[in-house]
Amino acid sequence: MRSTDVLADAFGRIPDLIHHALDGADHATLTRRLDPATNTLAWLAWHTGREQDAQIAALAGTPEVWVSDGWARRAALDLPDDDMGYGHDAAHVERVDAPADVLLGYATAVEQAARTYLAGLADDDLDVVVDEDWDPPVTLGARLVSVVGDALEHAGQAAFLRGVLDRAR
Repeated sequence: MRSTDVLADAFGRIPDLIHHALDGADHATLTRRLDPATNTLAWLAWHTGREQDAQIAALAGTPEVWVSDGWARRAALDLPDDDMGYGHDAAHVERVDAPADVLLGYATAVEQAARTYLAGLADDDLDVVVDEDWDPPVTLGARLVSVVGDALEHAGQAAFLRGVLDRAR
């Protein structure tokens, strides 16, 4: 198995987690908060996709599927199309109220974009430095692992939140 195959498998697990967390969720469930300062299921699913999409697109030199494939239009969020959720406060989180089918479709589209990008890489490509602003400089492999790690963290938060919300009914 090639290293890029392992990364493709990791990226492939993320939408499965998002699908599980959002399965059967209505608007109230998607937008409910545990307290006024927490993120919602909708926000967590959206941000998980956005952080992967923006970083994969930048690495691949391709447009983000959020805009190019029409997901931003379908979601119709009251946010700029290039927003990824970094630094969002409670008011911003509230603006992410897309329906589950849009969030799930976007998660799948992001996975496909990641798989397409990874299919074009050789294992040696993972050693290429993509960011010299860090010490040590960041390689492509390290960046991709970071993207997966962040996405899995947020997908896990979504799964936890869904479990809490289901038990609170």
